[in-house]
Amino acid sequence: MSRGTAIGIVGLGRMGHDIAKRLLRNGCNVVGFDVEKEAIHSLLSLGVVNATSLESFGSLLSPPRIVWVMVPSGEATEACVDALSNVLSPGDVLIDGGNSNYRDSVRRAEKLESLGISMLDVGTSGGIWGDQIGFSLMVGGERTAFERVEPIFRVLAPGPDQGYGYVGQSGSGHFAKMVHNGIEYGLMQAYGEGFALLEAKKEFDFDLAQVSDIWRYGSVIRSWLLDLTSNVMKEGPELSGYSGLVADSGEGRWALMEAMDLDVPTPVLALALQLRLRSRTSHPFSDRLLVALRKAFGGH
Repeated sequence: MSRGTAIGIVGLGRMGHDIAKRLLRNGCNVVGFDVEKEAIHSLLSLGVVNATSLESFGSLLSPPRIVWVMVPSGEATEACVDALSNVLSPGDVLIDGGNSNYRDSVRRAEKLESLGISMLDVGTSGGIWGDQIGFSLMVGGERTAFERVEPIFRVLAPGPDQGYGYVGQSGSGHFAKMVHNGIEYGLMQAYGEGFALLEAKKEFDFDLAQVSDIWRYGSVIRSWLLDLTSNVMKEGPELSGYSGLVADSGEGRWALMEAMDLDVPTPVLALALQLRLRSRTSHPFSDRLLVALRKAFGGH
């Protein structure tokens, strides 16, 4: 990728913002568009060109264009891809770096292909740390399109030869990211249960931050999630600033449904997802029924 390569980014939320910054630092020209006008303000001083509409966005990029879409999955991505299909031209490449359902990505790629536009579905991991340490990128779609824009992925990845790769045909990038997030659910649940057990053994009065730090080095369970756990414990092991309500992005559900369709047992994922759902309900109906039944048959 030569210095001055122009890349358009639609969606300048946290990850889109960090992708733009990483590209700018590596000599790319970035044209940005976001429906939330303030999202681009902090990037203007760094050199991002502000497009006031998708139509002007297309005209600010010289064909063949490269456009990275980083908006919420579902209706927002659908509307964005539809709008861009009327702006882009044959030979352009559209990259969906969001958490789209892989089935939607396959369908969108087929539609864009009929217009001569290549689409790559890129599972993107790294969260709010991506700007500092790089993003993990799982790329699906046409191999020729991947090879054309591979220098971009090389710049965004943690290293020029690590953390990114072409994983297969359209849909495979987002499928790999879906499975990645399912694994993440299980790992987070395991850490949560382990530290809960330590915290419950009051007689030993464990220093949870100390234990997490010990495990970070040489242990078979060391990981980046454990690094983050250590940081959280140092802030306050009682976790008083957190509600205990655990959200999910939807990808764990998709992964579980795929596992059932493929007859692949995933009990850890299933239980981790169920516990996230349970965390959102205070005194759930099922528990109230259990209390009522115990009273009905035993008076207790």
